[in-house]
Amino acid sequence: MGTLAVETQSNIGSDVYLSLGLKELSKRVMKIPRVLSLLSSLLEKSVHINELQLEATRVNDVLTVFHGLRAPSLSIRQYIDRIFKYSGCSPSCFVVANIYVDRFLQNTDVQLTSLNVHRLLITSVMLAAKFIDDAFFNNAYYAKVGGVSTKELNRLEMKFLFTIDFRLQVSVETFRKYCSQLEKEASGLQIERLRPIQACGIKEGWSNKDDSTCAPAIAR
Repeated sequence: MGTLAVETQSNIGSDVYLSLGLKELSKRVMKIPRVLSLLSSLLEKSVHINELQLEATRVNDVLTVFHGLRAPSLSIRQYIDRIFKYSGCSPSCFVVANIYVDRFLQNTDVQLTSLNVHRLLITSVMLAAKFIDDAFFNNAYYAKVGGVSTKELNRLEMKFLFTIDFRLQVSVETFRKYCSQLEKEASGLQIERLRPIQACGIKEGWSNKDDSTCAPAIAR
């Protein structure tokens, strides 16, 4: 577990930390941390709202290297679950990744849509794992998990880093703020769920079944 995760356990209310699944309870491994479903819901709503606004105003979104031509079969939730299952990163990585995505969007005119959200996710989670976790995979492995080529992921990583001015450091206060945001999202999960938002055009060959071809080969 990275330094940020260790610090936040003592600085964020333990109830919030446990609620999001960011902390192990009695060394019990939580298979599906609650933070995954909450982040998925938050991103799905953002994508849905943005796409409705773009359609209503008939304004084209700013195209970037993160945009795909069309959406494949994986929803945001399925994609996040896949990343968590095969990446081996800590649940805190997904909170930090959310922060990184916000920083990216704040520095551009890009709207979060179904055509870019998944490439932004795999890139931001990979960077978060590299920055806060003690061990992480190499880019080739993350590319396989994310459904893109290693060459493309390398390009996405550099574009992302330059866009956020290499601001990877996250303060405990900022981490706490985003944890609270996710907790608030939980209150809205009782509302009728939005229809699944599909991923960007990564690889159409994916199915909803588990892909066991991703072998754990952690690189430091």
